[in-house]
Amino acid sequence: MIDLNKKLWQWIAMLALALIWGSSFILMKKGLVAFSFTQVAAIRVFFGFVLLLPVIYRHLGKINKANLKNISIVGYAGIFFPAFLFALAQTHITSALSGMLNSSATLFALIVGILFYKNKPTLNQVVGVIIGFIGALALITGGDFSAIFGTNSYALYVIIATIGYGINVNEVKFKLPNMNGIQITSLSFLTVGPVAGVILLFTDLGTAWESPYFWQSLGAVLALSAFGSVLSLFVFNNLIRYTNALFASSVTYIIPFFAILWGISDGETVNFVQILGIIIVLLGVYMVNRRQRVKRV
Repeated sequence: MIDLNKKLWQWIAMLALALIWGSSFILMKKGLVAFSFTQVAAIRVFFGFVLLLPVIYRHLGKINKANLKNISIVGYAGIFFPAFLFALAQTHITSALSGMLNSSATLFALIVGILFYKNKPTLNQVVGVIIGFIGALALITGGDFSAIFGTNSYALYVIIATIGYGINVNEVKFKLPNMNGIQITSLSFLTVGPVAGVILLFTDLGTAWESPYFWQSLGAVLALSAFGSVLSLFVFNNLIRYTNALFASSVTYIIPFFAILWGISDGETVNFVQILGIIIVLLGVYMVNRRQRVKRV
């Protein structure tokens, strides 16, 4: 039986999340063949909401005046805005690069925790943040730092999304400690799902319907919603409760390996500077998480 109190199950959960989320970027790419980025994001969020309706109904009583704001923050910072930002970014960058950039989430979890949740950084953590930022720049630019002002500036949308993830993990850990992963996930979808449905109604679905790839793209987006949003968030939000914000968000440093493999299998290319960038980012997360391990001892 799964027991997230045990270290082994925590690592198994993290690897499972990395596989699911690492596959999300190629699913977004497939969805964008027939749909616009707005439609991909809106379908992803709205379908997740529909899937969770029975669960939402069961846990509706958990919402109150004290936690409504926090649940809404989790919904918009961790689900709604990232869905749109990632889809928009992938209209101009590869799924492999998008997956690599997602690794910035752990660093932003630390920064947000320091700025807004009264976490006190050590020298190791500060150095880790700086190293990770350098690595993220290498990933964005591919070695050409002028590219940040050109086409690859779309990579900045991923960075903004990972800031949202940083807010999300800290909210779950520090503001919603008495709710489990299923409750947090389902109720946060309640705050964003209807909005996504309204947005979807105002898009041009007729054009997508006429695409010969409509059903393949729809299948990809529905799989993205069911696995990359609903199922993965159940696991992720529970992992935060049983570990800590930095450990749980460290899954984003494993995700790029799966994203790169999927991207290469689909004909995408990854250059040496980007590989070097991810190594630098991994060094950054090592520095960030090293203090956490020492602190628990």
